[in-house]
Amino acid sequence: MFETYDPMRRKWPRRFWTVVAMAAGIYALLPLLWVLSSSLKPAGEIFAGLSPLTPQVLIPSSVTIESYVALATSSFPLALFNSLFIVTVTVIAGLAMSALAGYGLAVFRFRGRAILFAIVVISFLIPFDAVALPLAELFRDWGLDNTYFGLILPGIGNGFAVFLLRQFFLGIPRELIEAARVDGMNEFGIFTRIVLPMSKPALISAAQLIFVFQWQSFLWPLLIATDPRMTVAPVALASFVGQFEVDFGLMFAGCVLTIIVPIGVLLYAQRYFTESVATSGTKG
Repeated sequence: MFETYDPMRRKWPRRFWTVVAMAAGIYALLPLLWVLSSSLKPAGEIFAGLSPLTPQVLIPSSVTIESYVALATSSFPLALFNSLFIVTVTVIAGLAMSALAGYGLAVFRFRGRAILFAIVVISFLIPFDAVALPLAELFRDWGLDNTYFGLILPGIGNGFAVFLLRQFFLGIPRELIEAARVDGMNEFGIFTRIVLPMSKPALISAAQLIFVFQWQSFLWPLLIATDPRMTVAPVALASFVGQFEVDFGLMFAGCVLTIIVPIGVLLYAQRYFTESVATSGTKG
């Protein structure tokens, strides 16, 4: 009459989905492993083992760092430095601007606030590539081409980061802000001493969004930075593709160095991003 409790029956679905998740993760990692393996192969063995498919695709028969040595003597280190510098400044300045804008939209009541918020939402729904060409013409007219400021400026105003922070700030108890005002604290003090310390997950997630947008940017640096000294890493990788040949060894070695930084950032910020998105979805 009574159904017997079977612990294995309850564990089986969980184990099944665990196996599925592990398989999906391994499948997603295979291209990265192939790039890493290819960067350590001699030039003549990069595509060895592809047809027919053999373990040599991922396991090189001989390991060499000649591609990395050649990369170090090219212009790529300067391009990688440019990317790191541009991203660092963009994240710091963009996070400050996004936090201030999000705080203003979440806390203050003023005429036109809903319209301004709608403009912020629309701004990140429009692909940046759609406005890149006319914006590049304006930057050239203003003398901002081939400058760090010209490369950094478009990444500072990130509408999605403003939206994310605004939604998170709405979840902070209003009573805390009102109590601080009664105690005589000014708005900047409330923002820096009360709101920001409570918003670490959202701040890290917003910084991650700004970082990813700027780090993978290709079209904008290609349009605005024609001076080889201002080249960024994604554009430098594309330069390894010549008219008649492609230097795959340099390209794969450059790809490995280029993806190390974002992988580290994304792994660190993953749990904060999930937490902030889950919180922002409950506030209107």
